Amino acid sequence: MSRRCIGLDVHRDFCEVAIWEVGRVRSAGRVRSRPEALEEFAANLGAGDEIVLEATSGAREVARILTPHVKRVVIANTHRLAAISESKKKTDRNDARTLAQLLAAGVLEGSWLPGEQTRALRRRVSRRHNLVVARTRAKNEVTAVLHRNLSERPPMSDLFGVAGRKWLGALDLPDDEIETTSAALRQIDFLGDEIGGLERELARFAASSAEARRLITVPGVAMVTAVTFLAQVGEIARFESPRQLVGYLGLDPRVRQSGNGAAFTGRISKEGSGLVRHVMVEAAHSAIRTPGPLRAFYERVRSRRGHAIAIVATARKMVVLFWQLLTNEQDYRHSIELVTRKKLRKVELLAGAPRQRSGGRCVGPNRDQRRELDRERAQAAEAEYRMLVAARAPDPQGKETEDGLQMSQTT
Repeated sequence: MSRRCIGLDVHRDFCEVAIWEVGRVRSAGRVRSRPEALEEFAANLGAGDEIVLEATSGAREVARILTPHVKRVVIANTHRLAAISESKKKTDRNDARTLAQLLAAGVLEGSWLPGEQTRALRRRVSRRHNLVVARTRAKNEVTAVLHRNLSERPPMSDLFGVAGRKWLGALDLPDDEIETTSAALRQIDFLGDEIGGLERELARFAASSAEARRLITVPGVAMVTAVTFLAQVGEIARFESPRQLVGYLGLDPRVRQSGNGAAFTGRISKEGSGLVRHVMVEAAHSAIRTPGPLRAFYERVRSRRGHAIAIVATARKMVVLFWQLLTNEQDYRHSIELVTRKKLRKVELLAGAPRQRSGGRCVGPNRDQRRELDRERAQAAEAEYRMLVAARAPDPQGKETEDGLQMSQTT
């Protein structure tokens, strides 16, 4: 039986089908994008057939239905399909034919298909992010009311706490502005409850995940950062090197070179999940406020390149560090013990663990003494990292060298 490569251009209501066979490609009509129609279509396929479709929102479910009936199903990375995105004659029929031809030529890279648990985790993480954005928008609406009416700055740090709401209620505002404020506060309460429910689900995952608990040992990394990273990355073993992981998350710089000219390094590629890059940059901002190798690395890059580039470089360095920790199955060597225990306990309580009350007298260093010991260890690790970098032979081209391994193991 001859080899057949089938291209599917997936849409919400239908899939355009094209079949490549014996060096020729032909259109084969449309199939409704519904489970029963796809099952009927799959029953007419051969066990040796190969199918390719673009990575759209419904592609994974289509692939799940078709996979048991064919040799393989490839979900193609849409960012690398220039033959389709830059085509001068872009129609559903041509897109399906192009997919089939590219699969037959063996030039398509398939996307990794996560399991159901990972997909559910991604959906929860994404929904939480959208709800947080909506809540921030509602809070900004209240702030805009204060600006429009020339109100003084709130005397408290949390405008939306008990004291802040009491202060808002005492303001002399026009009736329509009072309506706007009241509606925004109701939205904030509703969204806060929804976010709380999602965070409890994420905490249950983090409390039972050795990988999430391991990432939380890194300064600046809390539950949301760890879970968001794991949801997007999935199985760390599919990345052979930290460089591959950095490229997957879009934190690698673009490089352009032609002829005899030198290679030019530009901005980061921003491939992959923007949400992961966002939380990693937030984690980097938090990490550089804590003594340790990460702060030393940030300050070294900032002295030459400025804050903006240094903070992105620190986020990238943390991704390299994550790869080392997860691959080697070890906690961060320079974690701050008291802070880490507090972060992990917060996750456990949010997941529903019972509260514990110590009945006996504390033996050994008290909390302040332990905090000072942790700080001294972190400062010693930072000083050791600075000495290591100072002793290292400089790169003749002035380029940064990979030192994620040193931060996790050597220093």
